[in-house]
Amino acid sequence: MGKVTKDMSIRLTLACILVFSAVLLAADLFAFRWIGWYVAWRGMGRENVARMTGTLYAASVFGWLCLWALWRLLKNIQAEVVFDGSNVRLLRMIAWCCAFAALVFLGGGFFYPPFFFVAVAAAFMMLIVRVVKNVFQQAIEMKSELDLTI
Repeated sequence: MGKVTKDMSIRLTLACILVFSAVLLAADLFAFRWIGWYVAWRGMGRENVARMTGTLYAASVFGWLCLWALWRLLKNIQAEVVFDGSNVRLLRMIAWCCAFAALVFLGGGFFYPPFFFVAVAAAFMMLIVRVVKNVFQQAIEMKSELDLTI
């Protein structure tokens, strides 16, 4: 197998975003049915179907926003617009989406405890994205200073 180029890597990541979008769409379309089956299989109370489905649909909004922002970020990078304020805004948006999804799953964890683990994972992802956003922001400031000295 040959060397993986920057463009190939970006295309692969864009393809992954499309796959995640398809999975999220399937979850949005069939969540009520899948959760109904799961609740029946586990012998949980029927009231959990609405609670779990509501949690997933509420988090789905942030999932779609995050996928859109990731797509835009990668398209910017593909166009060689890297250290730009728009990318910092997109990273900030992704971090907030992770934070709000964490809050949604934190609330859902009170009636379905495994959602607590999802909340922790989303909060950790928010932390990672915030660090990357801060690096981008610092790099933009440094680039701006260097542009002024030349």
